Amino acid sequence: MSETTTPIIKVLVVDDSALIRKLLTTMLNEAPDIEVVGTAGDPYIARERIKQLKPDVLTLDVEMPRMDGVTFLRNLMRLHPMPVVMVSSLTEKGADVTLDALALGAFDFVSKPKLDVQSGLALLADELRDKVRAAARTPVRPLGQQPGASPRGTAARGPSTSASPPARRRHLRTTDRLIAIGASTGGTEAIREVLCALPPDAPGVVIAQHIPPRFSAAFAKRVDSLAAIRVKEAEDGEVILPGHAYVAPGGHHLRVRRSGGRYLCQIGDDAPVNRHRPSVDVLFDSLAEAAGPNACAALLTGMGADGARGLLGLREAGALTLVQDQATSVVWGMPGEAVKLGAAEAVLPLAGIAQALLAHSDERVTRSA
Repeated sequence: MSETTTPIIKVLVVDDSALIRKLLTTMLNEAPDIEVVGTAGDPYIARERIKQLKPDVLTLDVEMPRMDGVTFLRNLMRLHPMPVVMVSSLTEKGADVTLDALALGAFDFVSKPKLDVQSGLALLADELRDKVRAAARTPVRPLGQQPGASPRGTAARGPSTSASPPARRRHLRTTDRLIAIGASTGGTEAIREVLCALPPDAPGVVIAQHIPPRFSAAFAKRVDSLAAIRVKEAEDGEVILPGHAYVAPGGHHLRVRRSGGRYLCQIGDDAPVNRHRPSVDVLFDSLAEAAGPNACAALLTGMGADGARGLLGLREAGALTLVQDQATSVVWGMPGEAVKLGAAEAVLPLAGIAQALLAHSDERVTRSA
């Protein structure tokens, strides 16, 4: 009886630093199902190595000499689409460039390891290997099929694909209702699409996206320039207002607390949950307690299971619970786990999420009128 073997994932590591190339190679080769078949110090060498070695996945440095990573990625996705995991520095510039890369079709990103900080390297290695594995399993969407792939700086306020959604007729103050969104891999673009479909008088939105420090502020600023609602990084103690979306700061949990007739953001740096901070479960659990049936939530694309249990708690509390369908998800991990738990009231394509959330809010208003 022959044993079945797991196919080896072939990886090409592209980085201008020889030390980083060596470190990433070591991290990846420690996994029995991953093999680094080659490295490249710049995109020109990488272009030739891709032809020669035919890797399954590319890890790509965001900032490199001769040709930056985003320019190379744009050309790659047009001419030879393949799974790419970006390696990004935790800087404001690195955040902006990485968000560009995700809009162009990069699968996901990891933070560039700090050579002078040994703690955390094991977690980074696990994260890198997990994302390479997921990238290898995920069909690549060619450039042009990526939401938000238009050049930066060309969009006025309002959704990039259509005019701003008109304000809805409101029967009561929308501060009684809240929308929550959770996401991970593929989430920055998915969240952007949902927020850009909301009108300026939409209920307040709270968001937990798996994202590191610095990246959350850059992400909020970017979506704010495109959406009809205001989008910002959440601050501790601030009131959640209609027509505003609040993104959990990278490296911190976001919770919702009720104070009289108002909902407030609460920021915490307590322990990660499901290996994540911010955690979607943390946000959803707090919303179930603070808002219950006055909430509606959507769990979007992402690896793992974070948010699935919290979504079930929201459904049991009377909230509307939605998940993004598999066809439009970059990774159907978190939404799929929610479906398995029976946490999802509806499974919808990404383009239908915003309208379903709004319809639920209008229904609550009508019932209360």
